[in-house]
Amino acid sequence: MITWMQRHRKYLVITIWISTFAFIGAGFVGWGQYSYGDKAGAVAKVGDIAISQREWQQAYSRLYGQYNQVFQGNFDEKQAESFGLKQQAMRQVVEQGLILNLANSYNLKVTKEELSKVIVAQDMFFEDGKFSKELYVKLLKQNNLNVADYENDLRKSILIQKVLSLFQSEPLPFEEKIFTTVNNITDKIEYKVLNANDITLDLSDKALKAFWETHQQNYMHKPSFTLQVVTQEKISANADASAVQEHYKANRTHYTDAEGKILELDAARALVIASLDEKATNKQALRSYIAFKKGNLESGIAVETITVDEDNNPFTAEIFTEITALNSTSPFMKPRKLSDKYVTIKLEQANPAIVKSFDDAKSAVLVDYKRQQSAQKLQELANSSLKSFKGTQSNFITSTQSTPLSGLSQDETKLFVSKLFASLQKRGSVAVSNNKLVLFNITEQKLTDKTTGTEAAQAARLKASIFDASLIKLLETKFTIESYVGGN
Repeated sequence: MITWMQRHRKYLVITIWISTFAFIGAGFVGWGQYSYGDKAGAVAKVGDIAISQREWQQAYSRLYGQYNQVFQGNFDEKQAESFGLKQQAMRQVVEQGLILNLANSYNLKVTKEELSKVIVAQDMFFEDGKFSKELYVKLLKQNNLNVADYENDLRKSILIQKVLSLFQSEPLPFEEKIFTTVNNITDKIEYKVLNANDITLDLSDKALKAFWETHQQNYMHKPSFTLQVVTQEKISANADASAVQEHYKANRTHYTDAEGKILELDAARALVIASLDEKATNKQALRSYIAFKKGNLESGIAVETITVDEDNNPFTAEIFTEITALNSTSPFMKPRKLSDKYVTIKLEQANPAIVKSFDDAKSAVLVDYKRQQSAQKLQELANSSLKSFKGTQSNFITSTQSTPLSGLSQDETKLFVSKLFASLQKRGSVAVSNNKLVLFNITEQKLTDKTTGTEAAQAARLKASIFDASLIKLLETKFTIESYVGGN
């Protein structure tokens, strides 16, 4: 008879912390426009490797996406904070920095050929069945990435994989046998799904307001900025043929076709005229900027006063970032291109974040309150029902169960089963979401003699995970880690 502890040992909870490729098309999730790090823009330094704020935010974004997938799209910034995602992301980039230091100490490099081979194999950049350079550049731009940063990140990931591959070892026969045994453990359970229909929530204003009063710090108006804006609309340079020809001659390499070939003047004429118009518009914007600073703008030039914040920003993200850096000592921003015009900005006042009133916060409060109360009420119901509940009897299930159990989706079933086989309890409960919980009672257990064919891979992943963790501990003693971000 196999004991309960042996049966439910955590045998395979492995997450590969290295992400081989940056996420393309997944969107970017950050935590707002804030300034972290030292004067050089780094948030940490690991040995000789500086960790940039961009790398930290990308790691955060990847983690956020992974958690959001597990929570079926119901993950938010408040949950991210409670899970310590910023700290997890910092830990990831620090660990990567440690491996990169090890690579540097052995003078390991990634060649241009190795980098190119990986890039052209990524099917996200395929068009008509083959790699497209134009699509490559276009997709990176759409995801707010430039080629240099993407390829630098990719080079680091390849180098990290190269280092770790030096220490890989094939699983031994007895290691595979362990996983064969574990995979063959099956449980027959009695279970009952509890959901929102089994509980009642008090959704009165009184209850919501009491919740708001104890969580006001979660409902803040974002910092805003009152600005004076001078807009320079597009103007025409009225360039004659001579001016067009002269500009083209000096800048002909800027005008190319889709294949990168330089366009002849006739084909590039419209582009050249547009460039001259933009140059004239910028020149006039600079004149207005100087007059604006000196306080002697012409009477016909309009100055618009607006208030912007991160969610209500008529400018680009880059311009907004610059706005956040303005202050009373240096309130002016030079003209910045916005579509086909230029804007000159002066900071009138920086408005700090303030707590939202109950009425302003009510819709967000309701969502958070229902989530918290649903989870709490379901757990209370589970605790009171656990000893005596009557539910559905399952067939024998394994740790790799994929067929949905009654009342659960496939993803919920996988989550429930993973937690069931990691538990040491014969009878217990598992939350699969904020508003769904499963009571279980293991009624029978047996071993089968099947193999899944994945045992070798499982053993290899576990050995790699154990080795990676040991390697990181060793490297932490060899390379100094400096963090410039408080609390991380």
